[in-house]
Amino acid sequence: MSLPRGIPSTTRRQRVQGRNARSRRLLMGEIELRDPAFLLLALLALFVFWLARHNPARIRYSSVAIAEAAPRSLRARLAGLPALLMALAVLLISVALAGPRTPDAETKVSREGIAIMMVLDRSGSMQARDLVQDDYSVDRLSVVKDVVRGFVLGEGESAGEGRPDDTIGLIAFAGYADSLCPLTLDHGNLTTMVNDLEIVSTREEDGTAIGDGLALAVERLRRSDAKSKVVIMLTDGAHNAGVVDPKQAAEVAAASDVKVYCIGAGTQGRAPFPVQDPFTGRTELRLFDVDLDEDTLKMIAETTGGRYFRATDRESLGEVYAEIDALERTKVTEFRYLQYNEHYRSFLLAGLLLVGVAATSKASLFRTLP
Repeated sequence: MSLPRGIPSTTRRQRVQGRNARSRRLLMGEIELRDPAFLLLALLALFVFWLARHNPARIRYSSVAIAEAAPRSLRARLAGLPALLMALAVLLISVALAGPRTPDAETKVSREGIAIMMVLDRSGSMQARDLVQDDYSVDRLSVVKDVVRGFVLGEGESAGEGRPDDTIGLIAFAGYADSLCPLTLDHGNLTTMVNDLEIVSTREEDGTAIGDGLALAVERLRRSDAKSKVVIMLTDGAHNAGVVDPKQAAEVAAASDVKVYCIGAGTQGRAPFPVQDPFTGRTELRLFDVDLDEDTLKMIAETTGGRYFRATDRESLGEVYAEIDALERTKVTEFRYLQYNEHYRSFLLAGLLLVGVAATSKASLFRTLP
């Protein structure tokens, strides 16, 4: 059998399956009542039936013995049908008023979380190969990106539950700060931006503008309506670029009720960096001096009511993010609502139909003398 034009077979099948599912719920007793108290009106059905059957005759006869002895016709035998139909109508209308319904789907209301700005260093020093991941020596930024993904999504060995209810944004900085992702609940898009993050490739872009990165993060958070606002800043160097002083940025953050967690990443002193040999063209690791300004990071954390953490390897970096994850957990209430299929219309229409049939039959087929 062909289907009407414009209605795909899958759509028709889904509609039929939906109707069958609702019918099964009704048959399996999943129906419930919105206002069960209206069922008390069903008692009126008994009264209506009794009243119609015991309506006293208004014309009196001296004797009806002969009529009672005569055989009764089909019409006479069904004389009580209008009263029965009216009683059933009252019963159906009372059920309709009680609001019969079946649960169809469960909906979840979004929970309110906190606002988090991730501020990541992508300066040239993040090329250092002092952090090991999966038994391989990789650059610092690659390790950081993997840990951040675990923090946001709850993936990885050291990851927690993820942050599904929090709006999270991303800022990267080197010689200047750049807002790469605004505060969002679309964490898939956010982690894509994290994956695409690269270390600066030119000397003009290089530097460590800690103050600019923090100031930009605070500005983004000030626009948020979240009750709790947090910055998680990771760097491996010392402030040497930008126009905003870290102390000034920290004071603005504190005045804006923004808490800052600072993470100093990498080893202190000397670290291996990949260098291309100009004669052979081969890339080899050489040790260079590195400088991490822990005093500035501690000052920022203390000024804003946050904490400073030190991460010298992949494992400790994962533990730092896990600890921040535990510190910034907000207890929220989750509301769940059920969507219902309402069935009162069927009962109401059936009841009104019976009222009409009862009244019509009473006035015509079963009409009696007063």
